[in-house]
Amino acid sequence: HKRTPLAAVCTDRGIMTRFVSVTLAAVCALSQTNAYAYINSPLHATCTSREHHQQRHRRGRVVRSSRLHMSSVSVGLGDNVMGNNDSNNQHSDPNELVSPPPTKTLSWKDKLDQEVSSRPFAVKTKLGAFNPFGLYYGMLSIFLGIIWYTATMTYALVHYLSRGKIDRNRRVPIFLGHVWGWINLRLTRSYPVIENREVLDKLYNDNRAAMFVANHNSWMDIPFLGASIGWRNYKMVAKQELTKVPILGACMTIAGHVLLSRKDRRSQLNTLKTGIDWLKRGVHLCTFPEGTRSKSGRLLKFKNGAFKMAYKAGAPIVPVSIVGSGIVMPPGWIFPIRPARGVGKVIIHEPIESTGKTEDELATQVRDAIISGLPEEQRPLVA
Repeated sequence: HKRTPLAAVCTDRGIMTRFVSVTLAAVCALSQTNAYAYINSPLHATCTSREHHQQRHRRGRVVRSSRLHMSSVSVGLGDNVMGNNDSNNQHSDPNELVSPPPTKTLSWKDKLDQEVSSRPFAVKTKLGAFNPFGLYYGMLSIFLGIIWYTATMTYALVHYLSRGKIDRNRRVPIFLGHVWGWINLRLTRSYPVIENREVLDKLYNDNRAAMFVANHNSWMDIPFLGASIGWRNYKMVAKQELTKVPILGACMTIAGHVLLSRKDRRSQLNTLKTGIDWLKRGVHLCTFPEGTRSKSGRLLKFKNGAFKMAYKAGAPIVPVSIVGSGIVMPPGWIFPIRPARGVGKVIIHEPIESTGKTEDELATQVRDAIISGLPEEQRPLVA
């Protein structure tokens, strides 16, 4: 309750008592009586004593507290508004629905700190975190990568001397990269379980190029998707920043993967033209339409670039659901933290024809197919 200075004066017991005393003295003086008779009387001594003031003050405080308590109960606030924790004064309505306290959602950085602290011998650095398994995976990848890089550079020299007449679709560097990934996944027990792979047999038998579209929440999605396609010629639609990664960047450039600069509009148009050209030449394309990795693991919104390529080239789209890659290599880790065996899984869905559909219809059908293969924790909160 907000109190004005006048209200404060009126509710002060000591001031009011003295006011009454002075008023009575004035009345006595006006009535030609001895005012000092009242001041020296027992009534005046009682009204102005310290004990009397304390008793009236305590009585007033109890009255005000009870009034505030009744007003808080009437509006349903209870004793907590008054700061009273006495269980006898608590007010509860059995029909009232009490909402649970909101749970705090941890960010990927908080989850990273928890993972590092819970895993033995895990180390967090400025570049990212790693553990003993990640160190083994990284050393093996680099060792095999040196062999991959040497073989790819040899191919690049031969391809340059032939002025591009040998292996026009650059099938050989894709094969070399696939060998590197296959050995790496096998020796680290990280080869994923692939379901419904037989749906690709008809597509391969008809020699039709397709656009493989998958969800993306980990670096392991790339080797998982490559393993699902098999020993075929395919190109990844990837961001241009990957060319700065040692070994990987040079091998991707020589293999003819479609590299995209997000900030350059001209690069985006060239990427669209290059992707359509590869599809018309019978080479498969692989892309992650979210445009980036999902830190939460849930499916993000799609971008239309992939569907525009397939629509203009008349190529079918193969939806792919990748499960568990975020558990194998969560955000913030340099290398995987555990083998993918028993966790990683790839589900291949039936191809969706792009002819006779708009780009939006195509994107909706592909998204629904991918969501159908994801577990609950990877599905979007709003479809």
